[in-house]
Amino acid sequence: MDAVEIRRQYPLHYLDFSRVRTGEDDMPRPATAAVPVFKLYGETTAWPTPDLIHCESIPERSRIHEWEIKPHRHGDLVQLLYVQSGKAMLKVEDRASEVEMPSLQVVPALSVHTFRFSRDIQGHILSLARPLVEQLEAALDVSALSTARCYALGADSDYVDTLFDAIANEYRQPRAGRDLMLHSLVNVLAVWLSRRSSEHAGEETHAMDRGREHLQVFMHQLEASFREHWSIDQHAQAMGISAAHLNALCRRLCNQSALQIISERLLLEAKRNLIYTTLTINQVSDSLGFSEPAYFSRFFKRATGQSPKAFRQQK
Repeated sequence: MDAVEIRRQYPLHYLDFSRVRTGEDDMPRPATAAVPVFKLYGETTAWPTPDLIHCESIPERSRIHEWEIKPHRHGDLVQLLYVQSGKAMLKVEDRASEVEMPSLQVVPALSVHTFRFSRDIQGHILSLARPLVEQLEAALDVSALSTARCYALGADSDYVDTLFDAIANEYRQPRAGRDLMLHSLVNVLAVWLSRRSSEHAGEETHAMDRGREHLQVFMHQLEASFREHWSIDQHAQAMGISAAHLNALCRRLCNQSALQIISERLLLEAKRNLIYTTLTINQVSDSLGFSEPAYFSRFFKRATGQSPKAFRQQK
C-alpha cells in the first residue's frame, strides 16, 4: 500500500506513539485523564505519515459527533479553527466566543476546548505539530500560537479564505513539492496571525497554571536537545524541578510519561528524515544522536513494527 492509498483510507488520523516501548510498561498509569487528550478529536489510531500539518473541513469531523466537539485538549499540537460561514460557539479554557461571521480561533497546545456548530457550518481546522509551531514562533518572535484568541476577520476575510482554500487543496493532493508548498502557505498564515496578534499585545492574556508553564518549558527544551538524548533527570534539573514532578505533570496534561514524549519526538524526526531526505539510514542514525546504527534500528522497529529500511521502501 503506498502513501497515497494510506491517506485515502485513513485521512483523519494524527501521529500516535502509544506503541512506543519506554521501559515504563509495568508502571501504574491513571485509567483516564480528567479531560481527554487526543491527537485529533476522537482518534486513537496512528496516522501513518509524519506530516507536521493536518487539514480538514469542520463538517468532516463535527458531523460525526452531532455538531458538538466535547471538552478535550491536545498535548502536542496547535489548532487554527477557521469559520467561513454558519454559526459556532467556541470555548477555549474560560474564553467563550459566539461566532456568526468569518473568524479564526487559535487553540494552543494543552488548552481545554469545546465547540458547537450549526448544521450549515463551513470552514477548516488546521492542526500544526509542535516542531512546526516551534519553528514559526522562533522565526516570528511572537506568542500568537500560544495565546487563545478568536479573531474576527473583517476586511481580511477574502485573504484568509484564499489561504485556507489553498492549504486544503494542497493537503488533499500528494503532488511534487507538497510539503514545501504546505509549509510556505502556513508561513504566510502565521505572519498574518502574528500581525493581528501584535494589535492585541496590550490586552490581558489568559494566565496558565504553573504546571502548563513547566510543560511548555520542557517542550521548548526538548526541541533544542532531543538529538542529544537527554535523560529525564537532565531535563528536570535544567528546569529546576524533580524528575518525579516532571513525569507527573506530563501524565496529568498529556496522558503520557516524559520518556514517551521524548521518544515520540525522536521518532517523528526519524520518519521525516527517512521520507523527505536522501540520507542513508546510517546518516539518519548519526544525525539523531545514536551511537550505533543498530541501536537506531532497534528503537525504530520497537516503535513502528518496521525496520527503517522497510518503512522507507513502503513510502
